[in-house]
Amino acid sequence: MEITELSEQPQTMPSRTLSGALLHSPAAFPAMPAGSRPSAWRRSELTNDTRWILPLSKAAIAGLNRALAHAKACGKPMLGMSPEDFPLTGAALDELRLATDATQRGFGLCLLRGLPVRDWSVDDAMLVFWGMGLHTGVARTQGRSSDFMNHVRDEGGANYRGKGGRGYNTNAALDFHCDFCDLVGLLCLNVARRGGQSFITSSMAVHDEIARRDPELLQALYEPFHYSYQGAQAPGDAPWFTCPIFGTRDGRFASRCNRKNVVAAHADFPELAPLTARQHAAIELFEQVVRDPELCFSMELQPGDVQLLNNHVVLHSRSEFEDWPEPERKRHLLRFWLALPQGQALPAGWKAGYQSVEAGTVRGGLRGSAITPEFVAYEQRLARFHGMALPPATA
Repeated sequence: MEITELSEQPQTMPSRTLSGALLHSPAAFPAMPAGSRPSAWRRSELTNDTRWILPLSKAAIAGLNRALAHAKACGKPMLGMSPEDFPLTGAALDELRLATDATQRGFGLCLLRGLPVRDWSVDDAMLVFWGMGLHTGVARTQGRSSDFMNHVRDEGGANYRGKGGRGYNTNAALDFHCDFCDLVGLLCLNVARRGGQSFITSSMAVHDEIARRDPELLQALYEPFHYSYQGAQAPGDAPWFTCPIFGTRDGRFASRCNRKNVVAAHADFPELAPLTARQHAAIELFEQVVRDPELCFSMELQPGDVQLLNNHVVLHSRSEFEDWPEPERKRHLLRFWLALPQGQALPAGWKAGYQSVEAGTVRGGLRGSAITPEFVAYEQRLARFHGMALPPATA
């Protein structure tokens, strides 16, 4: 994996002045029809306009159940499957495509509601979720053990703030962050006894609010920051990478942030220059703004909900939670990371972490140390199906 040189020139901010309107409103991109790209939003907009919530129709649910029965009859392992092994047609495919397309425009997110998870075993739910992913993009691995689907639940004993800590297997409150993919999907199976709210904020709105408050600190967020891989890099790769928090390419905005991993990089690797006072101030302002109650939207995911987020324009987090004592009732979600055929081109500064910044390529993920030949074959097969290019390391 290529590591960006520390001397890389920072990107410049969009040459646009504040005029009272949000910088990232649809009108800021006059060459494109309104609504054809993601735009900034505030909490009140998600509250008042619920078109981002898509209840699945009975026909779509029936289609998912038919595909599940077919996939179980085939008996293939998940990495051995192709989209035809989970055949979606009609309403099931149409509604899945509608949900995915919604993440690439408007608010940059969609909540699919109504999967009958109470009628399925956990294995069945995994198979359905995986099958939906097969028709949507190419799954990315998610950590040291190169998992291609994660169980998001408190495993006990893990320390989110500790060295190498990951939030998905704890009950801790999480920093706002982006994942290593074009699209992150969460399927809720069980909810916690108390807490565990999902928080989302438009990174475009965060950008615009910082521009209003302190344009100089906004410029600092367009400069490279160091991030630790937290031990999830591929064998032989550097344990850290560089990436700005904000960037643009071809008039498209992108954000990449994980404060915990920035802090970890400078704590664990003394060879890295410490954060400057300006960088500290910029991150502190970012953290204040991303939690601003005028911007941040909270939701309670219910069993059967699928939350789909465009990682380049939506930041997400979670509150601390208290779980049920019974193992079968504990908070449990399934998570995949996907590279999308309709994924946007990313700024050049993203290449070190994503392997490729070109539109519609198989990119991102945390390779980890357990990539198998079966996963490589899966990547190549799904890339062909979706018409996507693979970066040289995986081609």
